[in-house]
Amino acid sequence: MSYGNRRESSGSRRRISVVAHRGASEDAPEHTLAAYRRAIEDGADALECDVRLTADGHLVCVHDRRVNRTSNGRGAVSALELADLAALDFGSWKGRGESDESPERESRDHTSVLTLERLLRLVEEQAAAGRRVELAVETKHPTRWAGQVEEELLRVLARRDPAVPVRVMSFSARSLHRVREAAPWIPTVYLMQFLLPRHRDGRLPPGVGIAGPSMRILRGRPEYVALAHSLGHQVHVWTVDDPADVELCALLGVDAIITNRPRRVREQLAAMGS
Repeated sequence: MSYGNRRESSGSRRRISVVAHRGASEDAPEHTLAAYRRAIEDGADALECDVRLTADGHLVCVHDRRVNRTSNGRGAVSALELADLAALDFGSWKGRGESDESPERESRDHTSVLTLERLLRLVEEQAAAGRRVELAVETKHPTRWAGQVEEELLRVLARRDPAVPVRVMSFSARSLHRVREAAPWIPTVYLMQFLLPRHRDGRLPPGVGIAGPSMRILRGRPEYVALAHSLGHQVHVWTVDDPADVELCALLGVDAIITNRPRRVREQLAAMGS
């Protein structure tokens, strides 16, 4: 079967970026500092995080609307203050990895709620040491705070070291529009769980340059990658953990793979010459 986007030779093949989904979340508790440190150790090219706004206006890296699944607490992130979240354990539900260091640092890194500002500092530390790591920030909607999420996100990003490349992702076209209106220089990624008819030819919301289809979309419509590329868009696929899916992504020539297991995906891509 021909998908119309296969690279003709290794000389023309562009390296696929490996993005650590919520950190190396297969090996460490998602969205913890330990997960992101592990992802960097594993060779991830970029780190992905979800952000939610607390009741007192801080952006924290939490995927779910409520903290019930990933902590020993209960309640909506938007109804809790940062101090409330800091008192919770966000990591003991998952075993610790082999690369952990001292018990003191291990405890903090594995269990503390992570703010976006702290994650940015980690990436800035890597940049200062000569290690380029990109950051992909996903805004979660709907939320009671609506546009305040993007306002605070842009305030935080404006204070970052310009050596840190950042892009903003969302399933909400309105969220991406807010980002583009206020900071058009920040790349945006439109995430898609399903491919709506108006996007089947590769088109994206106005001003968005990166498509973020689910792996399900690529399995059902592998031609989508070539269509998006034909319109000048990059394609960042989520969440890609299965080796067969990694192989399909490489065959189709996607630009980035978002995965819970960055080391294993990086090793597979290297073995494939991708």
